[in-house]
Amino acid sequence: MYVILVYDFGEKRVAKMLKLCRKYLNWIQNSVFEGEISEVRLHELLIAAKKFMKEESDSIIIFKGRDVKWTEKQVVGKERRDIDIFL
Repeated sequence: MYVILVYDFGEKRVAKMLKLCRKYLNWIQNSVFEGEISEVRLHELLIAAKKFMKEESDSIIIFKGRDVKWTEKQVVGKERRDIDIFL
């Protein structure tokens, strides 16, 4: 499935979340990630995040879709990172 993950973490935990998300998804902007991921891998990511997040002040929002082809993306300005993968 294709997901867009957005998080808002406290200053002391934001670097940990960035590092964790980079293992699973493509970093597209501060606190925003996207990419193809299985339900199992997404569940792994959330379990790992819950170990250090403070649920009363931190948040994770996940937008799910079946496939990236059903999503239209428009970037205005410089894109943080090119996510094309060459085989």
